[in-house]
Amino acid sequence: MTKRYFGTDGIRGKVGTAPITPDFMLKLGWAAGKVFAREGRSKIIIGKDTRISGYMFESALEAGLAAAGVDVLLLGPMPTPAIAYLTRTFHCNAGIVISASHNPFYDNGIKFFSEQGTKLPDDIEHAIEAQMDMAMTTVESAELGKARRIDDAAGRYIEFCKGTVGSELNLRGLKIVVDCANGATYHIAPKVFRELGAEVIEVASSPDGLNINEDCGATSTRLMETVVVAEKADLGVALDGDGDRLIMVDHKGEQVDGDELLFIIAMELRRKGELEGGVVGTLMSNFGLEQGLLKADVPFVRAKVGDRYVMAELANNNWQLGGESSGHLVCRHLTSTGDGVVAALQVLKAMAETGESLHKLKSAMNKMPQKMINVRLTEKKDVISLPEVQSAVADVEARLGNRGRVLLRPSGTEPLVRVMVEGDDADWIAGLCQELVQVVENAL
Repeated sequence: MTKRYFGTDGIRGKVGTAPITPDFMLKLGWAAGKVFAREGRSKIIIGKDTRISGYMFESALEAGLAAAGVDVLLLGPMPTPAIAYLTRTFHCNAGIVISASHNPFYDNGIKFFSEQGTKLPDDIEHAIEAQMDMAMTTVESAELGKARRIDDAAGRYIEFCKGTVGSELNLRGLKIVVDCANGATYHIAPKVFRELGAEVIEVASSPDGLNINEDCGATSTRLMETVVVAEKADLGVALDGDGDRLIMVDHKGEQVDGDELLFIIAMELRRKGELEGGVVGTLMSNFGLEQGLLKADVPFVRAKVGDRYVMAELANNNWQLGGESSGHLVCRHLTSTGDGVVAALQVLKAMAETGESLHKLKSAMNKMPQKMINVRLTEKKDVISLPEVQSAVADVEARLGNRGRVLLRPSGTEPLVRVMVEGDDADWIAGLCQELVQVVENAL
């Protein structure tokens, strides 16, 4: 069944444009409440990032849930992975995140977590959508849900993060630049690293409701790169608006992306004999990650793009480590979803236990040059399946051999086909990519 509202990562869009409106959120809260209350009294936790519309949607969701007879725990601004963790520790039936992740402030969205702190199964999302078609009703006054705020949520999550690396990790002597993207980690991430002994320089940690992800954070690291070099820091940690993405910067100001971070964590777990199974990447993961892992006899598989699919593949294989180039990194042996702070601590632990710099650790992976060109579609057409396109792809793959790979995929949000070629020679793969682009354009 096709979903009307839920995408691969919840419901997201521009504030004020359906479905990201107060009346929809009221009905959504009620519908979710009715679904979760079917097995008796229900309790749902709500957190949000720092964008200004979060207050409006928090109130609407709270009202809808209360009308359905569901009790509500309000966290205020908290990272998405913190809400997943606190959903479990408070034994809630579900968790709700009000966030549009790395999007600008004028967007917002809703994500749900199950009682295990994982993404909702499809059948629950279908049930909520079906409930949205029903007329909204209110339970008897004596059965209305109650709401209360959790005042110590930040402290609980900080202690959880520190606990993922054990009491032996000491960051004393490290100077770290922490870019909070003016988002949900502004009162969390700097404290975690400080309490572990690091000298912390904060960047983009003063949210005003409008500046979330604005020229900062994991999607825009130039500011952090500049500060790391200027302050002669050992490294930089950049999170996105809701704290589930991580990109780092080494002492030279060079970016260390999700693929490289995933490789560092995997190699450290393997060195200690603690890596269970292999590693899950995505269709967009760099070919150098795949080659590096296979060279180390670590199995590697690719999932579709999206942390939901990475998590599903990890569960299917009963593996513990996966992620995306964009910085969604899942350490499934430590937490139930992608967590930027937890992943950064795993990298810092690898540095501490090997005595190597971040620059040295990332250099162990030979990142392949990648060329990607977006071809805009003038009409809805499955151009990728056309015989002439398939033939051109096969020809390029034959020429690449084991020196690279080809990927053609439609965009999930725009009328585009992404044409990507990776290989060991930047000029060569740029030419091959342009050849494929010409074939795709001619086929339109």
